[in-house]
Amino acid sequence: MAVPKKKKSKSKRDTRRAHDSVKMPNISHCPNCHEPVLPHHVCPECGTYKGRTIIKTEES
Repeated sequence: MAVPKKKKSKSKRDTRRAHDSVKMPNISHCPNCHEPVLPHHVCPECGTYKGRTIIKTEES
């Protein structure tokens, strides 16, 4: 069984975990209604994606 010869320091351990933190998602704005929306997703407010109506909403 593989066992390390020396204990890894806290610095080495934390350096490895540096990229594991939770990040906020990138938020862009819908060009049609200017509501915040995730990139490459249909706008939940107006139902448009890339200038086309994908989902019919109550207001349209």
